[in-house]
Amino acid sequence: MALAVGIVGLPGSGRTTVFNALTHAGGVAAKENVGMAPIADERLGRVASVVGARKVTPAALRVVDVPGSGAAYLGNMRQLDALLAVLDAFSLGADPAGDLETLRLELLVADRDHVERRLERARKDAKSGDPRLRAQVAELEGLLAHLEEGKPLSDRPREPPPGLEPLTTKPLVALENGPSGIDAKLEAELAELPEEEAAAFREGPSALAEVARRLFEAVDLITFFTASENETRAWTLRRGLTALDAAGQVHTDIARGFIRCEVIRWDDLVELGSHAAARKAGRERLEGKAYVVQDGDVLNVRFNV
Repeated sequence: MALAVGIVGLPGSGRTTVFNALTHAGGVAAKENVGMAPIADERLGRVASVVGARKVTPAALRVVDVPGSGAAYLGNMRQLDALLAVLDAFSLGADPAGDLETLRLELLVADRDHVERRLERARKDAKSGDPRLRAQVAELEGLLAHLEEGKPLSDRPREPPPGLEPLTTKPLVALENGPSGIDAKLEAELAELPEEEAAAFREGPSALAEVARRLFEAVDLITFFTASENETRAWTLRRGLTALDAAGQVHTDIARGFIRCEVIRWDDLVELGSHAAARKAGRERLEGKAYVVQDGDVLNVRFNV
């Protein structure tokens, strides 16, 4: 599954404009918008060139733009991996730092309301006398007290209960829409141009690439590649996960029938010119299910359906 990011922002922040710049999806400010944002990676094209790939597919972010910023709207983002907070830094009298604090408070209020509803149900269930349900009530009461003190749940040392999915534990990346950050309107306009033309208008690298990099760091993701003549593709994976997890990203059947994984560093493949040459030079390794995938690995999973 692609990394899923929710865009939040106060009215007039440029939230939907950032969404359109990232996804080219033509989102409308008053509606919930969902799109895919390709992640630029110069390594992908070089790997694809070596193997003569007929199709090249970049990794992508799944981006959700929810209208409004109140608790009712923010609750729709509990299934997402990270939040991107767009802050107005263009308007006269703009206060991006103050807006960020407002957004943090709204996330906290949304979590407080969510925990209150969960606690109400848990108290009813605990009337049966089940010790496990009583322990669940006590844990939720502790969470609610923490939130009512104005503290996010990310401050607590213990993990929240499974299935709670609080907003205040999600990585939050702040993005100023203004001179010190990103010009969302300009980036949305450039997104409509061919890549070469857009690059000619920019004074430096794409601001959107920097947004993707910051999200990668916040969620602690790496990129691995699969490379063949049919298709060369980049995939995202949380740092510390294994070859079996990576196989599952590609296809559940591959993970189910996993036998072994052939691993080459992307730069070794580019330097040596082919899988066969890398194998002959001893740069290809055979790894098992428990191998921890590294950023830049090119994987070929052998499996039996």
